[in-house]
Amino acid sequence: MKYSGARILVEALVEEGVDTVFGIPGGSVLKIYDELYRHRDRIRHILVSHEQHAVHAADGYARSSGRTGVCIATSGPGATNLVTGIAAAYMDSSPVVAITGNVPLHLLGKDSFQEVDIAGITMPVVKHNWIVKNVKELAEVIREAFIVAESGRPGPVLIDIPSDICAAETEYLSVADSSRGGVQGERARRLAERGERVTFDSGDIEKAAKLILESSRPMIYAGGGAIISGASKELAELAERLNAPVATSLMGIGAVPGDYRLCTGLIGMHGTAASNKAVQKADLLIAAGSRFSDRVTSRADRFARNAKILHMDIDPAEVNKNIQSDFWIIGDLKKTLAALIKKLPASVKTAWNGEIEKLKAGIPARQKQTGQVLHPEFIVKQTAGKLGPGAIAVTDVGQHQMWAARYYPAFGPRSFITPGGLGAMGFGLGAAIGAKLANPERPVVLFTGDGSFRMNSPELGTVSARKIPLLIVLLNNSGLGMVRQWQKLFCGGNFCETDLGETPDFPILANAYGVSGFRAKTPGEFTAALDKAMVHLAESRAVLVEAVIDRNEMVLPMVPGGRPVDEQIL
Repeated sequence: MKYSGARILVEALVEEGVDTVFGIPGGSVLKIYDELYRHRDRIRHILVSHEQHAVHAADGYARSSGRTGVCIATSGPGATNLVTGIAAAYMDSSPVVAITGNVPLHLLGKDSFQEVDIAGITMPVVKHNWIVKNVKELAEVIREAFIVAESGRPGPVLIDIPSDICAAETEYLSVADSSRGGVQGERARRLAERGERVTFDSGDIEKAAKLILESSRPMIYAGGGAIISGASKELAELAERLNAPVATSLMGIGAVPGDYRLCTGLIGMHGTAASNKAVQKADLLIAAGSRFSDRVTSRADRFARNAKILHMDIDPAEVNKNIQSDFWIIGDLKKTLAALIKKLPASVKTAWNGEIEKLKAGIPARQKQTGQVLHPEFIVKQTAGKLGPGAIAVTDVGQHQMWAARYYPAFGPRSFITPGGLGAMGFGLGAAIGAKLANPERPVVLFTGDGSFRMNSPELGTVSARKIPLLIVLLNNSGLGMVRQWQKLFCGGNFCETDLGETPDFPILANAYGVSGFRAKTPGEFTAALDKAMVHLAESRAVLVEAVIDRNEMVLPMVPGGRPVDEQIL
């Protein structure tokens, strides 16, 4: 049967199991949107307020569910508005398929109205991109795009489709029609084929086991790869066998439960003293699906200074990029850990002798809520307690992000969604929308700051129009808090352009979009606002709670730039 390119796109998306796409229509994607309208019973389209948040929503959908997120934008400014979101997904290895329209083929390269070379622009921040110049190739490009996005180390891809390709017709064969194995069988085969291109052998596992058994103070450093690969069970089993502390990167939060006895929490610039001191005492650091970001290592030549490095990652490009490893294994982390565990005894004696427990208990003292000034720890923990262990927490970027990372008790993988690598302010509300739509049965809370929320507040319109029951907790210190903190510590208190003042009135802004808003300035007021918020959520309504905090509150501990990770400002 002959279908238009736009119809082929819809059929191929359905074939891939896509149930939701995020985007904004425009001239170059009119045909696509016409087909989305005709097939709205098969694919749900979520209209956002800005294309950047369409990508963030697709990203949040992907990170929280493990399924590929999809977004659509028109040519020119619609396409360029996607770039920040695509870069955020690329840095954090999130599988997103971005679809852009473009001018007709005969107008490409002629500076036509709303024409940009989006393939060239996005080349550094995608795994791959395609410009479809023949409608006969469209279906296969879409199938390949999903395989590339999902296989190996996941990441975003982009498909650019000129408008005349959307209108052109050709014969369409589904994967089910063209392969014996059917849609899922064919996809599974092709994914497995890509996934096994780089892997390990038994000799690698034996060498790694030997390195572990020769150590006396092994420590595990878990990154986002532990979550992406679904390796949480294996990670915990390895930790138990070694009785080794487990520190996480920002992207690794939730790889093991935050209250797990061997979890020492975040490592690096704003890491716990337990993690940062332990890594300097370890004689073997087992890096599991992590990339040794500069925010983790700080001064690289003094990081894990007494330890050999065993690096396990699916991406060979990460090995020896930031830190020199003594040995490495390339392959899927879940498979790697499962094979490694089989080579180790049920229990390995170490020399930690209670040191980690002492570090966790005593350094630093928790900044508990006292008096009537709201403290971030109280805000985050009270919110988590109300929502329960099944909730998903999403953050923007800034001080609130680090407070959430420190104090939110992520009970499992894909329960803490944050922009780690790119650190894009404005990520949060779009990502929270995507997370909630992917997980309608789970509570979703966005922790944001006044600076970040000013960048994405128009998405309250999306929340309201779609009746998405989100809880938004806005920590308001009337400023760009993290930059202000750096200005205080390292610029002699010259607070240049970080004062945001007391506008807008966020509860009134929320009300303008049809979302209930409350303000709290004391612990009692915050608890009462949370109680009201829970009623709204139970009625499937969104709610914003503004928590007014001291503008001088800082994120501590903190490692000053260029210092070893154990030299913290406590």
